[in-house]
Amino acid sequence: MVESLLDKFFKKNEVGLAKLITLIEDDDAATDEIIHSIFPRMQNSPRIGITGPPGIGKSTLLEKIIMDLRKTGKTVAVVGVDPTSPFTGGAILGDRIRMSKVYLDKGVFIRSMASRGSRGGIAGKTKSVCDLIDAFGFDYIFIETVGVGQVEIDIMDASHVTVVVLAPESGDGIQTLKAGLMEIGDIFVINKGDRDGADELVNLIRYTLELKQDKSGVEPLVMKTTATKNIGVDKLVGSIEEFCISLKNSGIFENKKKNWIKKQISVLVEREVLDTFWQNGRKTALANCVEDVLKGKITPFEAKKILLEKKR
Repeated sequence: MVESLLDKFFKKNEVGLAKLITLIEDDDAATDEIIHSIFPRMQNSPRIGITGPPGIGKSTLLEKIIMDLRKTGKTVAVVGVDPTSPFTGGAILGDRIRMSKVYLDKGVFIRSMASRGSRGGIAGKTKSVCDLIDAFGFDYIFIETVGVGQVEIDIMDASHVTVVVLAPESGDGIQTLKAGLMEIGDIFVINKGDRDGADELVNLIRYTLELKQDKSGVEPLVMKTTATKNIGVDKLVGSIEEFCISLKNSGIFENKKKNWIKKQISVLVEREVLDTFWQNGRKTALANCVEDVLKGKITPFEAKKILLEKKR
């Protein structure tokens, strides 16, 4: 089955892409084969993280961004990470519903993923899914986080550029200044910028950014938008494109890719080592060690030595 899906994938069939994503999400045994097959075709497309507190219009803003990019013929993929249903394990909210004006566009691919307990704002398989989408050939990949507020820092490790979306009057902006989001943002967007307090929040963020050490060597941007009225979106899109160019010119794009590859190789090696380690009767030895620790015969540190030295 995987071979036929990969054949469809390489022929730019989105049904094949969607089904391969499902296999990756489900941690299917064929996941390694899938990633191995598509890896040579990856083109390092820009990955843009969209994060921020819930209820501030991230999806509406992203829809307007997509519409602007489509005017220039750019193809766009969206991975929207949503809260997990406690009943089905799937995504409760779907970006297809929230971005109804673009999801039928043939140049747009939208996939909702369940967070499945992840507390970092994105699902555990998001990186692999983005690799698959990258190899498919989309010009831009957007990752919209689950919107849990102050813990969405994993997005920094999954995207080239992180866009932090805030809104005035809600109080979320001030809270964010105290949290990790302030440290990961490359572009700060005050959505609902026509409301009272928007200019004050812009100035506060700019002042705070001046106080903190820059993490990338590229100055973070701060701007206002009103997505529902399509105000400031074209400027934001231009800034995202320019930011991506500056990251490529500075070598940061390439360094991100190197770090991702290094982490991926490390994970594969660690997994292989663990799988090998727990063979040769060590699982039985572990069970025996647990009983001995409970009985007070040995300590956990002695159990470690026993397992490493294969004494049982």
